[in-house]
Amino acid sequence: MSNTSQNYILSQELRDSVIQKIGNLQKQNISLQQSLREQQSQSTASTEDLFLELLEITDALAALSEYLENNPNPSPEYIQRLPRSIRAVYRKFLSILAERQVSPIEQLEGTQPDFNLCRVVDREMRTDLPNQTITQIVRPGYFYGEKILRPTEVITSQAN
Repeated sequence: MSNTSQNYILSQELRDSVIQKIGNLQKQNISLQQSLREQQSQSTASTEDLFLELLEITDALAALSEYLENNPNPSPEYIQRLPRSIRAVYRKFLSILAERQVSPIEQLEGTQPDFNLCRVVDREMRTDLPNQTITQIVRPGYFYGEKILRPTEVITSQAN
């Protein structure tokens, strides 16, 4: 085997063009790296914001739980306020989801299921309703933007 090297001769014009293209690629690379760092920084900030909002939910649930643990016989007033308190935490949680484009699938009971949005998990014998009418929502479904994140789980009627 011979170890010969070949030399290529480039014109000054071609050499200048190659150097310019390399310079442009280096600039583009630096710009892309900077853009990636900015996106990572934004993603981190967004994630931190989400965690802080979820910690508010955690704090509210912890306060409710702690009160119930420390007061085995809560006052009637507290018991009366408890559903409102739980609903407030639930609404806060839904607002956190909504800020991130997660929204519930609006599926009304008493309608025929849209099988793109629903999953039938059980059937119940009902003679008073048409076959496959939704009688109960077992677990709500959610969209993420326009994508189905989780289908609604339903129980439908079954005629004889």
